[in-house]
Amino acid sequence: MIQTTKAGLVAFLFGLTSVLAIGGGVQAQPAFPSLSGRVVDQARLLSDTREAEITAKLEALEVDTNDQLVVVTVDSLQDLEIEEYGYQLGRAWGIGQEGEDNGVLLIIAPNERKVRIEVGYGLEPILTDALSNQIIQNEILPPFREGGFERGITAGVDAIDTQLRLDPAEAEARAAAAAPSEADLPAYPAIVITIIFLFLFVNILRAAGGGRRRRRGRGLDPVLVWTAAEVLGSASRGRSGGSDWGGGFGGFSGGGGSFGGGGASGGW
Repeated sequence: MIQTTKAGLVAFLFGLTSVLAIGGGVQAQPAFPSLSGRVVDQARLLSDTREAEITAKLEALEVDTNDQLVVVTVDSLQDLEIEEYGYQLGRAWGIGQEGEDNGVLLIIAPNERKVRIEVGYGLEPILTDALSNQIIQNEILPPFREGGFERGITAGVDAIDTQLRLDPAEAEARAAAAAPSEADLPAYPAIVITIIFLFLFVNILRAAGGGRRRRRGRGLDPVLVWTAAEVLGSASRGRSGGSDWGGGFGGFSGGGGSFGGGGASGGW
């Protein structure tokens, strides 16, 4: 009952976000780095030797499982939350195979001190939000807090690689074991939900009635909507996936996979 209610609220919020985006203006697409390989080290956190080692591991993973894992470090999230940046980047690059949506991004933004595992639709049952968070907290962030970016990235890649190579039944069981019990889930009192809906309602009125008094392109802040959705949880996500912008720009390219916000984030 709790899960169903939360799922309905999340679906409503994302639907409302789409309506407001049409009425209030759509944010410009970020300027993403080129997909030059399986490792895109824009922030220069990896030595050439370590980058080559990770690239070889990711290539072997795709050969053995058909799953695509890409590591990307960025100089800037361009004033976006890493969650929004992550799923847009996954779609822009088309990581994963079309129809299977079996792509994963490990994103590191050292200037904002943020990291994210972005998971394609098809891998969400085995690389769940809870397991992704566990990998970030246990494998990636401890080395990062000591300045060990190479160690943290390598540990994260190894943990994801291990999970994706498991037999599907074993992988799902391991992912289920990482999920918090219902007793551990935070409560969402009616007052909190009421405040969120009041906030959204007020912004609907502003977006609908204040267009002549404001410059185009504003409207409801997408980061605030994202935050509201995260508060309610990611119990359910639509599978429509939107349009895939596809493709890579170098010798390696994505296969047309899609993303919808699955995964987890952390900071140090």
